[in-house]
Amino acid sequence: MPTAPAPIRESAIARNALVVLAVLASGATLYWLAPILTPLALALFLAVMVDGFARVLNQRLTALPKRAALPLALVLSILLFGGTAFFVAINATSFVSQLLNYAPKLDAIIAHIAVMAGVKNPPTALDLIKGLDPTTYLGLAARAVQDFASTSLFVLVYLGLILASRSGWDRKAIGLFHNREERQDAVVTFLRIRDGVERYLFVQTITGLMVAGLSWAAMAAVGLHDSLLWALLIFLAVYIPVAGGVFAGCAPPLFALVQFDGYARAVVLLAALQAIGVIIGNVVYPRMQGRSLNIDPVVVLVSLAFWSAIWGVTGAFLSTPLTVMAMVILAQFDGSRWIAVILSANGDPQQLKNKMPNEPPDVADPPPSKGPASSARRAVAKSA
Repeated sequence: MPTAPAPIRESAIARNALVVLAVLASGATLYWLAPILTPLALALFLAVMVDGFARVLNQRLTALPKRAALPLALVLSILLFGGTAFFVAINATSFVSQLLNYAPKLDAIIAHIAVMAGVKNPPTALDLIKGLDPTTYLGLAARAVQDFASTSLFVLVYLGLILASRSGWDRKAIGLFHNREERQDAVVTFLRIRDGVERYLFVQTITGLMVAGLSWAAMAAVGLHDSLLWALLIFLAVYIPVAGGVFAGCAPPLFALVQFDGYARAVVLLAALQAIGVIIGNVVYPRMQGRSLNIDPVVVLVSLAFWSAIWGVTGAFLSTPLTVMAMVILAQFDGSRWIAVILSANGDPQQLKNKMPNEPPDVADPPPSKGPASSARRAVAKSA
């Protein structure tokens, strides 16, 4: 009798090559669909943030009804973001007017730099502004404002739909995973992604408040104008890895050169902000991040460049949460697990380290209701 042919073994090289091609194709798709996917990604990010805020309110405010926690968290988040945007818009006008008053001092700085560089007849600030094509930049500014308005509208619509559809995810999970073990694995994966994003938000918010508060104290001590506005901008910039730290340490001293006579205050402010950045960035932040995330520091920088190239400023803000999500998902499959191992800090992509001592624990889920969803869950649990 003829013997049965031996089974063809899957080549590891071919499997890895297929994974790399899939990653490249996914990156090209994300770049091509950026106008559609960026508002959705921002909405998902905000939904996770609002959901975590609601669970914290449930834990801290014991007298608050559980059903009221999510609407209260949503209202507080909208007021917080709205108030921040209003404060920046109000102070931006006076900030620009002050810059116009500093034109003579700016001309002197340009002349001094030109002399050091050996440039004869240096241009003035007004000459530099006149050399720009105002129609081109006004068109770009108008297009940017229009894109921001449309993106904000889509983000709010997506956010409302995501929060409204939360009640149906239990039934969807039952319909997608009929086996109880598979459903539990999917839930564990989702919780890892959610916890990773929430812990990233926690770390960035705490360190951002520390950097912004200390920077405000240093700027107020030297008498820099609009210190509170600068502190707010620094707090927002901290959410962008690497680039945010450069902005926080260099932008205020540059404007101090224009505001003050001489260089003493600008140098003192530069030294103070750099010291704050070094202490927070090299002492405090690594300890907090090491206890919360499991991402290699080099990967953080590479992910910033990758997501910024694909999604621009939105990708820069979401680079680390998106990398956490990608690492957890890639770790679920044998063919892509090696990528997750490279992305992780300790070689174990399945491990998201324990929460920090000061971070509040998750609030337990409320007991299941007696609706059709709970009946379906009991039926599936019995059948599994």
